[in-house]
Amino acid sequence: MTVVALVFAALAALLHVYIFVLESVLWTSPRARNTFGTSEQEAAATRSLAFNQGFYNLFLAVLVLVGIVVVASGGTAVGLTLVVAGTGSMLAAALVLFTSDATKRRAASTQGALPLLALVALGIAALV
Repeated sequence: MTVVALVFAALAALLHVYIFVLESVLWTSPRARNTFGTSEQEAAATRSLAFNQGFYNLFLAVLVLVGIVVVASGGTAVGLTLVVAGTGSMLAAALVLFTSDATKRRAASTQGALPLLALVALGIAALV
């Protein structure tokens, strides 16, 4: 079950890398504007905020990926701690988005589903 959890965690990390690219690199592009529902003017006005927010997503992804590598290298306790910290933060951010803006609930659910699955699988692995 731990392997399943790490696969979900890796997928969550990859999703957050994608979100980083959208927010920090492509924020003003038509694709990012369509994804986030912003106008050209809104995207231009919020570019620096999105740039910073994208890096938060990247850092969470790196935390999870480093944790997975540490687990694979035999450092189970430290690695799983990093994975839980990263996926827990991803899930918490998704919950904040979900509860703060009803129009963003679909995005929040997408952002939070994989970290939630990783944490549930880790919980089950701990019980077995």
